[in-house]
Amino acid sequence: MSHELANRYTRVNVSIANAIPDGASLPARMRIVTDELWREFGNHRPVSWVGFYFLGDGEMTLGPRRDKPACSPIGLHGACGQAATTGRTLVVRDVKDLGDNYIACDPRDRSEIVVPVRGADGGVVGVLDVDSHAVGAFSDADRRALEKIVAEHLDGAAR
Repeated sequence: MSHELANRYTRVNVSIANAIPDGASLPARMRIVTDELWREFGNHRPVSWVGFYFLGDGEMTLGPRRDKPACSPIGLHGACGQAATTGRTLVVRDVKDLGDNYIACDPRDRSEIVVPVRGADGGVVGVLDVDSHAVGAFSDADRRALEKIVAEHLDGAAR
């Protein structure tokens, strides 16, 4: 991870930690994570959209998000559904590689990263979804940093 990228994620992680009050619900925590990620990476630096989807029965519904509308509900065949059903982070270099498995809420989006969020029992309850208009916007370094944010601030939080 570049020094600059590491510093950006450190700033986000610290601001999230400082903003989350004791006992905050999962949706409240998600809102804070969304806002802090958007503040640091939004407006195409390189993020075009950041938000959450909650896992439901055969579909996912939109949770906190920034900074434009998104599709909801969505099926489990897309990138968010794949990450939710496998329980593994999905880094998509170019969404065109997903073919029919890509759910295009914004046709300008070209890459995305999706990180599962786990409940108290360890099961997936939702996903963090981050999109970019640039191909290859997300790397393994982004994966590790976002997984750390989710693990520290969201996993196991009461819904």
